Amino acid sequence: MYAEEAYYHIYNRGVAKQHIFKDEKDYVVFLSLLKRHLNNEPAKDELGREYPNFHDDVQLLAFCLMPNHFHLFVFQHDKNAITKLLRSVCTAYTMYFNRRYERVGHLFQGRFKASIITNDAYLIHISRYIHLNPDKHMGWEFSSLPYYLKIKQASWINPQPILELFDDSSYLDFIKDFAGHRQSLVDISSALADS
Repeated sequence: MYAEEAYYHIYNRGVAKQHIFKDEKDYVVFLSLLKRHLNNEPAKDELGREYPNFHDDVQLLAFCLMPNHFHLFVFQHDKNAITKLLRSVCTAYTMYFNRRYERVGHLFQGRFKASIITNDAYLIHISRYIHLNPDKHMGWEFSSLPYYLKIKQASWINPQPILELFDDSSYLDFIKDFAGHRQSLVDISSALADS
């Protein structure tokens, strides 16, 4: 059980750091499961039964899916929403993955981790950290960065609470600032290693 009206960084990885996304279809299926449970209109199965919907209980603020792990940044209204959402998404995804790749057993390395975000510095930087996970983050299709840059829009993801923290400065400048700083640190480390 987690706190109500609180921000959380949620993450998990594959068992033994194995890939949980092997190709584009896998990424798309995982995102479609998030959409199924977070869309403002409840989704229905082929028999017309509604899937559990958590749109009013938890907001997805940012995400990034990587080959062997995922990051979600959420705001939870109801204390049980994160658990219900992740149970629904991860169970359905594991069933899909095991069926597709003819495997059995656990896909994820235990229960997901959820770190509460209690200070403003963490709050403002966590979306950038998530978006910079891929080396080629500007072209990475499986993150929420396009929603922050207003290239895409959907009812199941809400970047507004974070974008509102940026007065007149752009989110892209915020991303580039850290990306440039990160590259400088890599260059310095390489230079030190060579000398």
